[in-house]
Amino acid sequence: MTGAGLLIALVAWLPLALKRLPLSLPIVCMGLGAAIFSLPVVTLRPLPLDFPQITERFTEFVVIIALMGAGLKLDRPFSWRKWGVTWRLLAVTMPLGIVAITLLGTGLLGLSWVAALLLAASLAPTDPVLAADIQVGPPKTGEEDEVRFGLTSEAGLNDGFAFPFVHLAIALGLAATTGEPWARQWLLHNVVWEIGAGVIGGWLIGRLFGWLTFHVPADTKLSKTGDGLIAISATFLSYGVTELIQAYGFLAVFVTALTLRRSHRDHEFNRQMHDITEQVERLAMMVLLLLFGGALVSGLLGPLEAMDVVGAAIILLIIRPLSGMIALAGFKADLSEKMTLAFFGIRGVGSFYYLAYGLNHMQTPVGERLWAIVGLVALLSILLHGLTVTPVMRQLDRLQGRDPDAEDATASPGPQEPASHMR
Repeated sequence: MTGAGLLIALVAWLPLALKRLPLSLPIVCMGLGAAIFSLPVVTLRPLPLDFPQITERFTEFVVIIALMGAGLKLDRPFSWRKWGVTWRLLAVTMPLGIVAITLLGTGLLGLSWVAALLLAASLAPTDPVLAADIQVGPPKTGEEDEVRFGLTSEAGLNDGFAFPFVHLAIALGLAATTGEPWARQWLLHNVVWEIGAGVIGGWLIGRLFGWLTFHVPADTKLSKTGDGLIAISATFLSYGVTELIQAYGFLAVFVTALTLRRSHRDHEFNRQMHDITEQVERLAMMVLLLLFGGALVSGLLGPLEAMDVVGAAIILLIIRPLSGMIALAGFKADLSEKMTLAFFGIRGVGSFYYLAYGLNHMQTPVGERLWAIVGLVALLSILLHGLTVTPVMRQLDRLQGRDPDAEDATASPGPQEPASHMR
């Protein structure tokens, strides 16, 4: 209980303490985990392959909570034109990344095609959990420029759109041992059905919760309760229902959040739902990163080979930035904005989930090495992006005429106040 109390206090206090420092909450959490699990009295070794089901389920929980929070705080209405930066990152950057990492895995790292594809699919999505410092602010705070919007919306959607490639790796792995045909089942079920049903299911549940929250007769509407826990309810229901019909729950949760927010975009209750979601997300994230820090000192990176380190650096420093800049070619934005969008492709909890899911559904002799590579990429991403995000985003704000220290302008706006910094 002492440890839990300290953990909750740190969750509440650290974001304020780190606001202007070139340091992020994930770095501190990871360091604390490494310190705790290095103590002689702590004998637990939280390696993911030793706890495969717990790893999959816990990372799954953290991601869906983060997706709900990301969707609720997006002020920009959904449209094909206004979300142009998102479609570029999804349709160009992510597929290019998957192809490049797959080729890297087979050519440089010596992995089989199936293992390389699973690695690529796991590392393709950017992370909605570890990217809080580069995402938009809470609802109606005005903290939504093109960069923050693009990175938030990308992280919200690509966690769902990367799933077919994980299933493709699983299907190819099974076909290699059984010889059964896989293409038709993968295309019709894993791509068409699971994406389509995920989007439609998420929209329907978002419409239902939007009506219950804002539009039923005044005495019984859920917004009257003032209890933001309804967002957690919507998260679980959306994810659970869509998974029961074998659709992509990650995609459904984000669509549910967007639809729920659209039901009454300017209502103050959106802030309450966002706040409780963010608190749950931060607490779960901190526990997960403590365990990740413990895994690092327990030998997670032990199976790494020399070329794996080179490969991890290429993924973060070449593949993501280059594929991002290709996607943004011709996009109307400053070069500094494009470079920031391309660089901050944070990898983390989503990659942990996808790899855990893939390894729990297929057999491969290189499971430990895949975990070591993904762990190294996540570690480098947390350090690289965590140390640079604060100075980079503050400089970007200055270049765009915003004062990053003017907290009073966006700290606690009323529900109907205009977002004066909105682009």
